[in-house]
Amino acid sequence: MKTYLLKLQSLGIAAGLTLGAVMVLSMFAWTTASADVANTKHNLGSTGPGPNNFSGTTEVCVFCHTPHGADTSAEVPLWNKALAAPGTYTTYDTLGTSSLDGATAPVGSVSIACLSCHDGVQAMDAVLNAPGSGAGGDAVWAAGVWTGANQTLGVLTSFANLGQDLTDDHPIGIQYGGGGIKTSTPTAPTRDDDFVQTGQGLENAQVNGQTIWWVDTEAVPNGTREKTDMQLYTRSVAAIDSGELQPFVECASCHDPHSEAPLLFLRVSNDGSEVCLACHVK
Repeated sequence: MKTYLLKLQSLGIAAGLTLGAVMVLSMFAWTTASADVANTKHNLGSTGPGPNNFSGTTEVCVFCHTPHGADTSAEVPLWNKALAAPGTYTTYDTLGTSSLDGATAPVGSVSIACLSCHDGVQAMDAVLNAPGSGAGGDAVWAAGVWTGANQTLGVLTSFANLGQDLTDDHPIGIQYGGGGIKTSTPTAPTRDDDFVQTGQGLENAQVNGQTIWWVDTEAVPNGTREKTDMQLYTRSVAAIDSGELQPFVECASCHDPHSEAPLLFLRVSNDGSEVCLACHVK
C-alpha cells in the first residue's frame, strides 16, 4: 500500500480516498499480530495447535531456546539447536541472475537458525538442552513421539522443508538493494531505484551504539521500528564497504516466528502482494 501510494503521488493521480481513510482501512485489513507463539504452529509441544506435535513435553520455547547451554555461534537469543556450516547451503546468487545487485554473505544471521529445522536435516526435537535434569532431558521427553503429516520422526517434510539448496527461494543473506551504509555518506542510498529507499520508507536508527535498519510498512512511515515492519539485519562483510555493518535481508525480514498472523508468520498481509511491494518498487 505504501509503495502504491508513492507511485500515485509521483504520477499526480488522485487515489479517490484520503490518505487517512486508506490508513484506517489498512489497519482493519491486518491487525498487529501478538507475540503469543503458544497459539501458532511453532508450538510443537503436546498442547500445541498442530499440525506437528511432540508428546514429550508441554513446553513451548524449548524447541528453539534454552536458558542454559545455548549455541553461542547463533546470532539469535539462547539458541537451542546446533547450526549447520554455512557452506552446506547453495544460495540464490549461484544462479548468476543478472538483476541481483546486492552483495551476498554466507548463510548466517537469523536465517541459519530458522534453517536448523527448515532445511529438513535435523529433527525438531534434536535440541542441545532438553527439559528435565541433564542435557538429554527427562523420561517423558525421551519417550516422546511425533504426530502430524508434515514430518517424519520429527524431520520436516512437505513445503516446510526448504532443503539445503536455496536457489529456488527468495534470497537470504543478501544486501538490501535500496541502500545502506556507505563510508563517505553513512545514510545515503547506495543501490537500486527498484527498491524502497531512504525517504520512501527505508529507515534507520541508533540502538546501543549500533545502526538498525528496517522498511516501514505504514502508509506514512512513522520512524519507529515495529514488528509489522520489514526487518533488515546488519551484518559485517569485509568485501562490502570496508566491512562496515550493512542491512541484509534474512528469513525474519518477512516472517515473524512468534506471530499469530494467519498465514505463514508474515509480518503483514500479502493481499495485493503487500509483502513484496513493501521493499520492491514495481
